[in-house]
Amino acid sequence: MKAEEFDKIFDDNEEDIIEYLDLSTIKRPNLEPKRINIDFPTWMVKKLDEEAQHIGVSRQAIIKTWLADKIMQIQHHKEAV
Repeated sequence: MKAEEFDKIFDDNEEDIIEYLDLSTIKRPNLEPKRINIDFPTWMVKKLDEEAQHIGVSRQAIIKTWLADKIMQIQHHKEAV
């Protein structure tokens, strides 16, 4: 299919374009995993594990969630200033 045909189908909004896409190659920008190593004190790892177990997620998940929340707070604060 030529780009012009695809654009017309999209622009006309009368047909679902998903069937024309190869979703196996789709990537979301800036979401590729990047491995890092970080050392935490033992007491902090224990507290992370306790909280992770309490809410039923992995240690990695709780670290990612808390860091993402903090980064978003910082970003919103900068935008408000």
